[in-house]
Parts: sequence; C-alpha cells; structure tokens
Amino acid sequence: MAVRNVSRIQRKLAVLITFSFLAVTLGCRGFFVNPVLQSVTVGPSNLNLQQGPTQQMTATGNLDDGSTKTLTSGVVWSSSDTTIAPVSAAGVVNGAAAGTATITAEDGTVSGQATVNVALANVTSIKITPTSETATANGGTATFTAMATVSGQSQPIDVSKTVTWSTSDSNLQITQGQSPATVTAAGAEVVTVTATYNSTTTLTATATLTVQ
Repeated sequence: MAVRNVSRIQRKLAVLITFSFLAVTLGCRGFFVNPVLQSVTVGPSNLNLQQGPTQQMTATGNLDDGSTKTLTSGVVWSSSDTTIAPVSAAGVVNGAAAGTATITAEDGTVSGQATVNVALANVTSIKITPTSETATANGGTATFTAMATVSGQSQPIDVSKTVTWSTSDSNLQITQGQSPATVTAAGAEVVTVTATYNSTTTLTATATLTVQ
C-alpha cells in the first residue's frame, strides 16, 4: 500500500513539474517564437563619399524583443539615383557622380534608408552654360547647367544638382537640386544667375538672363 502511495505521489510530482515547465516556456514568448523584425537601420547614416571610391553599407535589423542582428542574406539593396550612387546586391555603394542619393535596404516588407552625398575631388573651376539666356516676362523660363572642371579628367562634369543657385533678383524662382536648373521669369529685366560650388574652396560662376 505504501509503495502505491509513493508511486502516485511521484506521478503527481511529474505532472506538476511538466505543467510548471510548460507554463514557464509559454510565458517566455510562447514556446520560443522567433523575434519579429520591426525596422532596419542602414549605415553609415549620412555618408559623404568622393566620386570614384566605394563604401560597404550595413543593414541592422531591430527586433521586437529589443535585440538587433546584422542582416545579410535576403536583403534587397536599391538606390534612388543610380547615376549618382549605384549600389550592388551586396550593399556596396559606388560614388559615380556628384549629387545626393538615398540608399534603401529592404528585408521582406521592412526597410531602412541612408543618405549618400557624392562630391567631386580636385575641382578647379566651374562654369554655367549657356553664359547668357533669354526668357519671356511673367512666367517664361530659362534653363542653366553648372559644369565643373576636374583635374585629371578631360571632360567637364555636370554639378547642377549639387551647386547652390541664386539670382540677383530674389523674387525670381530658381530650382535647386536639379539638372538643369530652371529660372521662372517675372518682369522685364537683366538678371545675374550664380552657381556656388563648395569643395575645398568655394567656387562660383555667373550667367546672364535677359527677361523681355
């Protein structure tokens, strides 16, 4: 009789231990459910890159349990402007042309972004083409392109997207970050259009806009 009682007690203890283990396990994220990806951080976050060199980008996954992990396989890389900063399937960015592009790393439906600023090295001068242009008053437009002369390169390079455009008449609208830049004319006048390029030194160029 005593042996049976001991056996029953052992079975009860085994059941209690099993239920206790299950309760603890289920309490710890429901039977070890894999953490869910919440967001992606792309680095470097604001990269300044010279034209020509490359940079390996990184993608870090932020999980819903507070942990992080490096994302490699399964990440799809893309660039908002492949003429400025194309990116390979492995996340290597190339500084192809002066300008700014957004690099995106996507894992499934979750993605993150970083900005890449590509600048030219050894810019010796810039000029605006054409050097003079005309536009019709009250709404007419004219376009200008800023070209940089770079030491060691035989052809000038379009830097219209990265220069700062201004006019001698602040009432005129001129686009920024586009190639070519567009000026919208107001009343009849002669206006100086200026492009300012910031590299190791500040370089400027001017052109004339006649509104008639």
